[in-house]
Amino acid sequence: MNTTELNKLSGVIVDCALKVHTKLGPGLLERVHLLAMLRELSKRGIQARSEVSVPVVYDGEDLGEGFRAGIILELKSVKHLEDVHPKQLLTFLRLADKRLGLLFNFNEILLKHGIVRVVNGLQE
Repeated sequence: MNTTELNKLSGVIVDCALKVHTKLGPGLLERVHLLAMLRELSKRGIQARSEVSVPVVYDGEDLGEGFRAGIILELKSVKHLEDVHPKQLLTFLRLADKRLGLLFNFNEILLKHGIVRVVNGLQE
């Protein structure tokens, strides 16, 4: 997927997140927002999977399942995003060889204050 396609897709994903946040509001568990996001993405014809297993390779050896995480999307419902949250998403992107991730904190009054775009080797 080229940069233009990734940017277009990320715009649709942000729009889906805004719709979910508007309908549900802050204060719910991450799982509720995840299920609503999966439904909203599906309604728009976007295939999405949750908690995809990504193996970790260290020193040339496959360590097996290293983590289960949304690779393109990382959903949080926390008081404040911490500095480590975008860094974690970047690590996930690197391990999965993906270029773009979006971090959403659904616990914000205005979702726009809880959106972080994370890139891995992508020209902005």
